[in-house]
Amino acid sequence: MKAPILAASTLLLVLGGCASKGEVDATGGITAVRSVCPSVAIPAATGDVTLFQGAGRDQGSIDVAALMTNVRSSCSDATDQIGTTVTFDVRARRTRTDGARDVQLPYFITVVRGGSAVVAKRIGRVSLHFDAGQPLAQAQGQATATVSRAAATLSADVREKLTRKRKAGDQDAAVDPLSQPDVRQAVLRASFEALVGFQLTDEQLKYNATR
Repeated sequence: MKAPILAASTLLLVLGGCASKGEVDATGGITAVRSVCPSVAIPAATGDVTLFQGAGRDQGSIDVAALMTNVRSSCSDATDQIGTTVTFDVRARRTRTDGARDVQLPYFITVVRGGSAVVAKRIGRVSLHFDAGQPLAQAQGQATATVSRAAATLSADVREKLTRKRKAGDQDAAVDPLSQPDVRQAVLRASFEALVGFQLTDEQLKYNATR
């Protein structure tokens, strides 16, 4: 699984002092507003899974198809360990409906640092129940992730570079501090994602990527 690369430009910027979003502060300060809570997303090609009957891999061989949707999260950042709880819905359709059936689908939650480094991963299972004669089923899944506050917090010197007052005419007044390699790397190191998706086999990933 290749996690999406975070861009430093995704930080929400508001102009400093008592200014609100989009207003220019006469002192020329910039405050980078960011949360220590990880962003939550589904990695590409892992938000759905298809189970087949027999060896066929065409439309007529599909047994069960499921989709992960309605992903939402809550974050508790009051302690040194920041906890994020992710919930999601799984909606599934089966081809044969001649009896009741239970299906378990594995899913993962992964903590990614800096856009590419996987620092933790857990596997869970969501259970779906199809009533006799019914082609559709739905269930809810939940996963949790923990991030160290220290790791998600920018150092004082980096915060100073981001928030230092800049006045018109200063040599670096028009320079975006995030364009500086050391600042950009520090922001990436302190940026985390909690990624959820179906735990797919190589064959299932290939199917999702090429269908």
